[in-house]
Amino acid sequence: MPVDLVPLANVHRLLFAIPLEPLQGKRFQATGFPNLGAATFQTRDGQCLLVESAQSTANRLEKVVWDDATQDLVAPLKGLSHVRVVRGAGATEKDRSRVPPERKEFFTDSVLEAHRINSSYLLAGKDRSFEKSLTEALKGQEVGPVDRRKLAKVLLTLDVGSLIHGVFLAKKDLAGGRHRLARALSAFIEADGVRVAPSGGVKNDHVHPGKVIGDTKSLFGNIPFPRDEFTADAITLYVNLDLAQIRGYGLDDKAVLMLILLSLWKLRALLDGGLRLRTACDLHVKPGTNIAATNANFTLPPLETLTSALISAIAACKDDMTVTVVPFDDDLKTGTGDEAEQGEPGEDDKE
Repeated sequence: MPVDLVPLANVHRLLFAIPLEPLQGKRFQATGFPNLGAATFQTRDGQCLLVESAQSTANRLEKVVWDDATQDLVAPLKGLSHVRVVRGAGATEKDRSRVPPERKEFFTDSVLEAHRINSSYLLAGKDRSFEKSLTEALKGQEVGPVDRRKLAKVLLTLDVGSLIHGVFLAKKDLAGGRHRLARALSAFIEADGVRVAPSGGVKNDHVHPGKVIGDTKSLFGNIPFPRDEFTADAITLYVNLDLAQIRGYGLDDKAVLMLILLSLWKLRALLDGGLRLRTACDLHVKPGTNIAATNANFTLPPLETLTSALISAIAACKDDMTVTVVPFDDDLKTGTGDEAEQGEPGEDDKE
C-alpha cells in the first residue's frame, strides 16, 4: 500500500502533538541537566516540565535505524549512505589494501556520532583521506555564499542522516566553517500540570551494615539518597518535520520523497519501538490515539506501510548514495576525569 503524500504538497512544516503516558504506574523520571536538574518552567496553565530535550530525542530518532547486534543499518534500510569507521586497517594505503575486511574491526559510524560527518574520528585522525575527499567535493566556496545545493548533494552521497538531523562542518578549510544545516526533523517531550513525587532509597553495604551513614566519598557503608520523580496531567511528544527545508535542498523528486519517507519512518519506528527513555521513564503512546498531524489532513501510516514505501524509495536513489569506510588507527587518549560531562549518559550530545 503506497503512502499518500499528496495532502502535504502545500504544507511547509508537518506538526504532530502525540499524547504519551507511563507504561506502568503514574510516575516518571525527567531528563536532567548539569547544575540544574530537572527543567521545570511556569506557564499560564501552571507548572510544566521538559521530559526529553530536542537534542536527546534526535539521538533516539537516529538510533532507530541502527542494529546493535550487526553494527550496521537495520535490514530494510540497507542502501542508505553513511560512513563507517574501522580500526586495524593499517597505517598506510598500501597496508590497508592487504588487510582482509574481517580483520578491520568496527569502531563507530556517522549514524552514531554526535556530529555525524563532522566527527573527530572522521576529520581529526592521522588518516586524512576522508577530509581530503570532502574538501575536494565542496571546493570553490572559500568566499561568497555557501552553495547549499552542492552541500545537500554531497551529504546525500556520504551521509543521508545529515540532511534530516542537521550538520555543522566546523573545519576552516571547508568554506571557513560555514557549511551547516539545521535539523529538518526535530522533536521534544513536555509535561503539563506536573507535581513532584519525592522518594528515596539507600545504597546498602552488607559487609559493614553497622555504619548507618556511610563514607560518601569512598562509597563504603550504607548511603541514603533522595529521589525526585514526577506525575503529570498530560505528557506530549511534539514533532516538527520541516518539509520546506527538505524541498529547498534542490535535490531531485526521488531524493526528496526518500527523505520525507525516512523521516516519517524514524518517527513511527520510535513510537512503535517504545519510549524507554530511562530506567524510571518508560512511556508509550496513549492507547486509541490516532497519530494525525495538527496542521494537515495526514495520519502517520503504520510502520509496515512506511517500510515498504521506503525500501522502494531507497532503491530509486541507490546510485546517489554510498557507504564509505574510513580507517582510524590513532592512539586513543584518556582524559583526567575533569572533562567528564554531568547528567544522563548520552544526554544532549547533539547539536
